[in-house]
Amino acid sequence: MTALTAVLMLALTWQATATPARPASDARPATDRRPATDARPVIDFRTQLQPIDGFGFSMAFQRADLLFGARGLGPAKQREVLDLLLSKEKGAGLSILRLGIGSSTDRVYDHMPTILPTDPGGPHATPKYVWDGWDAGQVRLAKEAEAYGVRRFFADAWSAPAFMKSNGSENDGGELLPAWRQAYADYLVQYARFYQREGIRITDLGFTNEPDWTATYASMRFTPQQAVDFLKVLGPTVRASGLKTRLVCCDAAGWDRQIAYTRAIEADPAADRAVRTITGHRYSGPTSVPQPTDKRVWMSEWSPDGTTWNESWDDGSGYDGFTVAADIHNTLTVGNANAYVYWVGASLGATRGLIRLADPGDDYRVSKRYWALAAFSRFIRPDAVRVPVTNADPALRTTAFRNTDGSRVIQILNTATTETSAAFTLRGGRDRHPDGYVTDETRSLTPADVVSTHGTTLTATLAPRALTTIVLD
Repeated sequence: MTALTAVLMLALTWQATATPARPASDARPATDRRPATDARPVIDFRTQLQPIDGFGFSMAFQRADLLFGARGLGPAKQREVLDLLLSKEKGAGLSILRLGIGSSTDRVYDHMPTILPTDPGGPHATPKYVWDGWDAGQVRLAKEAEAYGVRRFFADAWSAPAFMKSNGSENDGGELLPAWRQAYADYLVQYARFYQREGIRITDLGFTNEPDWTATYASMRFTPQQAVDFLKVLGPTVRASGLKTRLVCCDAAGWDRQIAYTRAIEADPAADRAVRTITGHRYSGPTSVPQPTDKRVWMSEWSPDGTTWNESWDDGSGYDGFTVAADIHNTLTVGNANAYVYWVGASLGATRGLIRLADPGDDYRVSKRYWALAAFSRFIRPDAVRVPVTNADPALRTTAFRNTDGSRVIQILNTATTETSAAFTLRGGRDRHPDGYVTDETRSLTPADVVSTHGTTLTATLAPRALTTIVLD
């Protein structure tokens, strides 16, 4: 080793010990450092989850008759209630109307008259259908709804006519007799034809309501296999009719119970071909999983339990407005539902419906349940898509949607008992003038200056135990 080499080695050794190596993670200059991830919640309007077919209601069991004056509601109030249910500007703008296909031979209130009141003499005999053009007020309601812009008319049967069933009654369950399958399929198609005559296209047709539960009123049982067997008859019958009607199944009483019917349909090629939309109720418990299908899925009936009329937003009863808002959020996010249909739009007495009509009289009352549903249905229009929300505070139940016209909607249900501020990163658009609306105990979709944007950052002040609706154009 030369003297020069020794000097160089000594210098390199001194430099290595005097200046420790910088870790690779800290290799960039301090001025160029960035967090590895952004913890702020992100709403990504560039991508999409499930499409939204709409939000709806029913006025079956002669509730539509009430709406048109059967108990004294006058023309002016009738229009106000129709506006509340159907107007996009003045009300909820509900976009799906669920009709009840009747099985009763009388016109007693709370019954649904049938179009085939008399046994024709056997399953192969020529039926003598009866049509009054009114259908307990549902025809007029359908025409009114169409004038407001509704395009989805979902007709569902609670029971076949009594003579087609094993128990000989429209009530108390009973099963469809196998020999009457074709006649029952023809009966359902004829109902749709009568509506077509009135200028209304039944877009979605169901043959059973809560087939897993026996009710003391109109009801009929189907096992999953029996439902599949009937779909093999109904599907070809609808296709042969020339009607542009899609079949739904099976409106089980519980979302969890519907899973068995969904699996049975998916497993049978003919039934799978027949059904366009899976429908389930959620009376047996909250939606906990998606349905096992890639078809459209509707939560087609629910209202919270309760024994009295309730106008509260958040009283802890379990049938207030907050409960409904939370259920809509859960059904759309956990169940990945494409539609949400409430039971019922308007009724009498201790109704769990959205609106209570006077009995008798020319008046009505509106519940906070109505405003919970209206916050979603007015702004989230048919064919919208739900978009992802990531890193959201679990105390803030947040959903977001993109409409076909480009408008974007964010729904935030603050479950905390204190006011909070939240900031979101928006991807896929920005807006300098967002509109905010608050629904709580004292406000009902009330415009509020609670939201602002700066670039792609949206900041909102969220009232406690309130639903804040944000609209970005």
